[in-house]
Amino acid sequence: MEHANILIVEDEKTQRTLLTDLLKKEGYDSSDAGNGVDALNIFKKKAIDIVLLDFKLPDTDGLTLLKQFKQINPETEIIMVTAYGSIENAVDALKSGASEYLTKPVDLEDLLFKIKKIEEKKQLIHENRLLKEVLQDRFKTSNFIYSSERMNEVTSLIVRVAKTDSTCIIEGESGVGKELVVDLIHELSERKDQPIIKVNCAAIPDNLLESELFGYEKGAFTGAFQKKVGKFELADKGTLFLDEIGDMPMILQSKLLRVIQAREVERLGGLHAKKIDVRIIAATNRNLEEEVSKGMFREDLYYRLNVVTIRIPPLRERRDDIPVFMDFFLKRYNDRHRRTIKGYTNEARDILIKGDYPGNVRQLENIIERAVVLTRGEYITKEDLPMSPADNQHTSGGIKGTVEAMEKKMIIDALIKADWVQTKAASVIGISERMLRYKIKKYNITK
Repeated sequence: MEHANILIVEDEKTQRTLLTDLLKKEGYDSSDAGNGVDALNIFKKKAIDIVLLDFKLPDTDGLTLLKQFKQINPETEIIMVTAYGSIENAVDALKSGASEYLTKPVDLEDLLFKIKKIEEKKQLIHENRLLKEVLQDRFKTSNFIYSSERMNEVTSLIVRVAKTDSTCIIEGESGVGKELVVDLIHELSERKDQPIIKVNCAAIPDNLLESELFGYEKGAFTGAFQKKVGKFELADKGTLFLDEIGDMPMILQSKLLRVIQAREVERLGGLHAKKIDVRIIAATNRNLEEEVSKGMFREDLYYRLNVVTIRIPPLRERRDDIPVFMDFFLKRYNDRHRRTIKGYTNEARDILIKGDYPGNVRQLENIIERAVVLTRGEYITKEDLPMSPADNQHTSGGIKGTVEAMEKKMIIDALIKADWVQTKAASVIGISERMLRYKIKKYNITK
């Protein structure tokens, strides 16, 4: 991250020189002015990121100058400097748009800390803008939308990781959007024009997973009538996404570790290894540290993969995002099903915002699509959510009971739709089969 350009506006020459020398020593490009006129001239000619602004100046006051700076460039951050008896001035400055304030004499360590804090904030804003540009350009129909501070932090990490070739692990419950994060990392990376190959380790039988990953030569085993190129070779120069890596059998974990270390892959039945250049991203809804402690996942492979961990929080931990998803999915399914639903009643909105969503974003999307299809009015009501009037009459516990009744009805609907095949029903809802079994037991659901 490049250092910020800083303008010091201070009428006391000794103090101004001290601050200028300090910032230059720390690697900052700093300019200085002793009055408002000179400060404005510098500000108009040079791109200034941070202004260190004294409140009292010979030709103006800091509050007036602050407003002028903000009018010229609203994104410039202002650190106001006040005398001990002028805290009320600092409060006025903060209300007018200052980021921080310092009291005289200036504590130099505190000053550097505040500057670092502002730089981190500006970097976060920059990274989120970059990500949103990519979203608008390449992911116009993506579910990767957010407004919460938790997801701001996640997107900042995504941008930083994407610029490197480091292996990383995406952690999160089913339905939080781990695959979308992988797509974003790939699109933001230098490998974006190369292939991205995806393998679900839990969906492929153990005896086939090895040949899927590494390929095989003709005659390598019974039934190998022609050679097969593995996913590693297909992903050469690009990205290989190993989803649900926690389900990979131990014997394959050992072989995967060798591939990562040697950067080469050998097909089953092959005589020669082939060099590969692949970035590996893994994802799991398990806690791999716990799996390591249980002896279910190799510790050395875990540390090879876990250069960076990106944890996607479940929807219940970022409720600020739920209204954004509600509006997004409403528009999506209005367009898809040629409906003109205007919105949600207050009661329906309250129920949706307070839901727990074990299936996370996929579950919320399923609920809203169903409501859009079934509602007869202009607004989605409580009755349009996956619960019947009879359920509602017997609901207890307020919102919690309402949400549980809604969830139970949704699970029953999914099971009926899937002919009571739990694997298919879990996929319909967007939760793991293990979570579905837990919910069936919890709600005492029987066929």
